[in-house]
Amino acid sequence: MPYRRTPAVQARLDAGREKLFDAAIEVLSTQGYAGLSIASVAAAAGVSAGSVYTHFEGKSDLVVAIFREVCSREVAAVVAVSGHGSTAERVTAVVQTFAGRALKNRTMAYALLAEPVDPAVDAERLVFRQKFTDAFADAIVAGIAAGEIPEQDVRISAAGLVGGVGEVLVGPLSSQNSVDVIPGLVALSLRTLGVRDGHA
Repeated sequence: MPYRRTPAVQARLDAGREKLFDAAIEVLSTQGYAGLSIASVAAAAGVSAGSVYTHFEGKSDLVVAIFREVCSREVAAVVAVSGHGSTAERVTAVVQTFAGRALKNRTMAYALLAEPVDPAVDAERLVFRQKFTDAFADAIVAGIAAGEIPEQDVRISAAGLVGGVGEVLVGPLSSQNSVDVIPGLVALSLRTLGVRDGHA
């Protein structure tokens, strides 16, 4: 008969994994991807390195899981503000939320957006970018339908906005520059889409 975990054993394993997740997110937030290792996560969680391997195959597996978790939170925050209002209001909300949250935790955001990472993590980053592109695309489709912005290739415009916002943020995120780039990013995004002044 195959071994089946009891609810108590499964709960203990789940709690251990959650503890490691929290520790890994803390390390990523303070030290970035370069500072995240099995040893650093184990130390932050107060467990042995072997305990980490109980839940994850290695650093890449661990970081992919962290990226999925953290990126899901960021995407949820953007989606929550992107569904209502005019094109200008929706795009403004997406940019302000995306950039504002990034600038509150620069080390984490730099790791998510631009820090050199393993190929498996880089693939996860592309999924993350696509979900943000989708949030912009929804606002653009609604804006075209409402006559607030000109007809345009929705996917190109949405991807361009995500790329532009990310590129502008790389400097402040990597240098701890205190310049507020958000108003400029909002203005650039609205101009890019062709939002007319009457709808701003």
